[in-house]
Amino acid sequence: MKNHFLRGMSHGIPIALGYLSVSFGFGILAAKSGLSATVAAIISASNLTSAGQAAGLSIITAGGTLIEMALTQFTINLRYSLMAISLSQKLDKSFSAPKRLLTSYGITDEIFAVCSAQQEPLTPSYMFGMILIAFLGWTSGTLLGAEAGHLLPASVSGAMGIVLYGMFLAIIIPPSRKERSVLAVVIVAAAVSIIFKYLITTVSGGFAIIISAAAASAIGAALFPVKETDNEDERTVQNA
Repeated sequence: MKNHFLRGMSHGIPIALGYLSVSFGFGILAAKSGLSATVAAIISASNLTSAGQAAGLSIITAGGTLIEMALTQFTINLRYSLMAISLSQKLDKSFSAPKRLLTSYGITDEIFAVCSAQQEPLTPSYMFGMILIAFLGWTSGTLLGAEAGHLLPASVSGAMGIVLYGMFLAIIIPPSRKERSVLAVVIVAAAVSIIFKYLITTVSGGFAIIISAAAASAIGAALFPVKETDNEDERTVQNA
């Protein structure tokens, strides 16, 4: 058990280092929005989602409603449920229901990618070790960024606040260059978002995110449907 825990922590160190820099940017944005360093750290500790936190922060700043916040978080973070379902096929038999619930809290894009690459079944100790180190990197980076946001000059903190958006670009650019479908969805989402930003300004930021995501997904599914033969090929590879 100890060896699995340490192995999970070692695999999570690169994730934690990446989270440290990205969450630093979120901490600065939170400070610029008027939140204290403690509140910013609590948000990161209770959410562990970069895109969801960035969207939630804009809703808080704009004075949005709880329903708007809930729908926005549901739309943005729905992918984690799909990741959890996928990882459930790789879990060791020692996973009990409470351990599954605890592990589901720490599933992120990066943790999902690392766990999916493992050949042997995932043990609770392994995943707990990885989640713990990633959690520490995310929350400590947020705390440091928020403290820096209150101390650094506005020009410096404003420049460092783009780190979070740089991460979003790093996520969408590589797959957009490889897949036309991804590029089309990104363009549609950006276009709809711009329309709400400059033309239909009566719609709040949270609902604009929901509509942009839903519209881009629907158009992407209509223009680039997944062929049945592709699904059959994937199942053949997985069975092999």
